[in-house]
Amino acid sequence: MAGNNGGPWGGGSSGGSSGGGGNRGNNGSGNNGGGNGGGGGNRPEGDGPQIPEIEELMKKGQEQLRVLMGGRGGGGTGGGTGQGGGGPAFTKGTIGLGLVVAAVLWGMASFYTVKPEEKSVELFLGEFYGIGEPGLNFAPWPLVRAEVIPVTREQTEDMGGGRGADGGLMLTGDENVVDIDYQVVWNINAPDKFLFNLRDARQTIRAVSESAMREIIAQSELAPILNRDRGAIAAQLHDLIQFTMDSYDSGINIVRVNFDKADPPESVIAAFRDVQAAAQERDRLQNVADAYANKALAEARGQAAQLLEESEGYRAQVVNEARGEASRFLAVLTEYQKAPEVTRKRLYLETMEEVLGGLNKVILDENTGGQGVVPYLPLNELRSTGGSN
Repeated sequence: MAGNNGGPWGGGSSGGSSGGGGNRGNNGSGNNGGGNGGGGGNRPEGDGPQIPEIEELMKKGQEQLRVLMGGRGGGGTGGGTGQGGGGPAFTKGTIGLGLVVAAVLWGMASFYTVKPEEKSVELFLGEFYGIGEPGLNFAPWPLVRAEVIPVTREQTEDMGGGRGADGGLMLTGDENVVDIDYQVVWNINAPDKFLFNLRDARQTIRAVSESAMREIIAQSELAPILNRDRGAIAAQLHDLIQFTMDSYDSGINIVRVNFDKADPPESVIAAFRDVQAAAQERDRLQNVADAYANKALAEARGQAAQLLEESEGYRAQVVNEARGEASRFLAVLTEYQKAPEVTRKRLYLETMEEVLGGLNKVILDENTGGQGVVPYLPLNELRSTGGSN
């Protein structure tokens, strides 16, 4: 019989014969060193479940810890040497598995995917390294880090009185106040500049857009803003915002500007509409007056042109008649110089014919030797009758 084991629940038999197992008491421990050929210990009837010893559990935990740490296993009942012999092989397998897991995790951290609507900015220790195109990209972690940025997605900034904090009341060039709502649509065309040169892109775009709109409105009058100049103002605003953002080297592209609303302030909109109605009536009356003036002016110009044409015709007639008379006189003069007496007599006869041609006259020839005309011969009547026949 061996000595007492000294366990916390009573001493157990430390030794025994090869033919028989140790006996276990009600509170005692089992046989620690029993022979291989004997049967198990006898348990009295009514004994409760066996409670494991704390020392035994601690020894098993220490043995497993030594195996995991690469040492030999401790001495156990018939198997200590065998367990210790498998320690180095188990350690090599654990290290290899750890290396594989680390490589997989490093690859997962280094390879990344960029969508078609995105680009990435690769940073080597915080400095710009390159641009990642859509598809699978490699950035060796932890030296290189990638920032993925959406470049084709259109982003909008709503500006104006009804669009948040930015005020839409602006002063025009003719000292009127107008309430304007508009929308700025933008995207990113240079992700590296966008990432490094702007601290807050949205606030920058909003500030630049409001400043540009106020500058344009200050140079315009109210009526064109409300009516015909909206398209021109939107185009001018687009160019001015883009120019300013390019001067910042921001990497931002202004896609378009939507001019939504331009109205007077709500407190005076009723009075403004009355003014607009009066202005429209004024324009209508002005158009009617212009139409009448154009008609009267056209008629006066027509009459003036007619008088000018008539005067021109009369002038030409008088000139031509004068020239004809002058030519005839010159022709007569030429004939007169050739034969003065004949020409003088012909002129006398033509003149007398012209003067006396329309008179009723009777010519008496004094050289006939008679006493003259028969008193009762009605020469005038005979002449008249003969002329009528």
